[in-house]
Amino acid sequence: MQILKILCAIGFLTVVASNIWWISGWIEARGVYDDICYLRQAHLFERFGLRGIDTNIVLDDDQYFVGKLKAIGFPEWKDVKRFPCHTWIPGTEKYVLQYPPGTGFILSLFPAGFQVIPLYVLTSVAAVAFSLIALAYAATFYRLLLVTAFGDSAIYLMINPTKASYSVAPTMMVCALAGFLTAKLFKAEPRNQVLLWALLGLLIGLSVNFRLPNLFLAAGYCLYLAGAFLLARSKETFLHGVSFGIAFLIGITPTLIANAINAGSPFSTTYGGVDLAPPELNPTVLLSYLVDVQFTLLAISVAWTALLWRFGRGYARPVALLVAVNLAVNLIFFMTHPIFTPYYIIPIDMLSLWTLLFATLDLRGERAADSAAFPQPANA
Repeated sequence: MQILKILCAIGFLTVVASNIWWISGWIEARGVYDDICYLRQAHLFERFGLRGIDTNIVLDDDQYFVGKLKAIGFPEWKDVKRFPCHTWIPGTEKYVLQYPPGTGFILSLFPAGFQVIPLYVLTSVAAVAFSLIALAYAATFYRLLLVTAFGDSAIYLMINPTKASYSVAPTMMVCALAGFLTAKLFKAEPRNQVLLWALLGLLIGLSVNFRLPNLFLAAGYCLYLAGAFLLARSKETFLHGVSFGIAFLIGITPTLIANAINAGSPFSTTYGGVDLAPPELNPTVLLSYLVDVQFTLLAISVAWTALLWRFGRGYARPVALLVAVNLAVNLIFFMTHPIFTPYYIIPIDMLSLWTLLFATLDLRGERAADSAAFPQPANA
């Protein structure tokens, strides 16, 4: 087993080396509106420090964003009303970036002009790190196969479809860590569970600063905690919910501050247009998901959750229930959202899969663990 683990680790490192080689050739001006808008937020932080959370377009007095628009051949670079990713806010009478500030802040930590490549290299390294942790937990040959397949896939996903939006890269790191902690949650000593719930609340709250739809990553946790408290009515379940909720609010504070500055209220959105359209079942959107890699990951998550519930015991079942609720809420939201993109459900897919992987590896007894990953026919 030790030799096999070493070979698997070499495989992970080979895949990440290939990723880094590929990423090293990327350019930051590839003609995508989202890219230059996130870079504008990063530039504001570089110029003004934390005051860069104010994204009023009048602060582009150094022509940074206009220059980015010219570089990608945007024909209406003189008309602020036509600027991509910016929304007119009547209450504050200004054009502001629609995105929360987290992705721009992360990009601003790297040197100007060399921000995207190190972000994606860091994300790939994080994927390798968690894959190696999972490898250390693999105690049987079948679990080793499971980790190998999952690890190589997770590392590759740091390029496709993650590169479609800079906001997905930091989200993926949060999902891996949150998945690891979620799998450990119900196995922990009671005195440590409050801390784990708080860490999870903080992590998922922080992820909202990268992508506003990451709010829905908290849905399964909130519903599980609410259900647990209603059923038990105990001090323990109450503390779990309070610790998660307070930490979550602390995590999303940067977005609330950004909303207050840019939209006039912490609970007002800087988004507009189709992003605010009411939910609908659109056959075109549904078909787009069905033929996309996102649906494959979703189907694996659903099937794996069912297997963990069926073959798992003890703490594994609460994990499966939490993941199932989270998947259901996110599925309902994104499948009724009027537009489709190649990365919308990647965060919930990866949060679920990392959780399921570590929960499966932690199952007590080799027979139980292997059955959860590769159930045998009834007559076997």
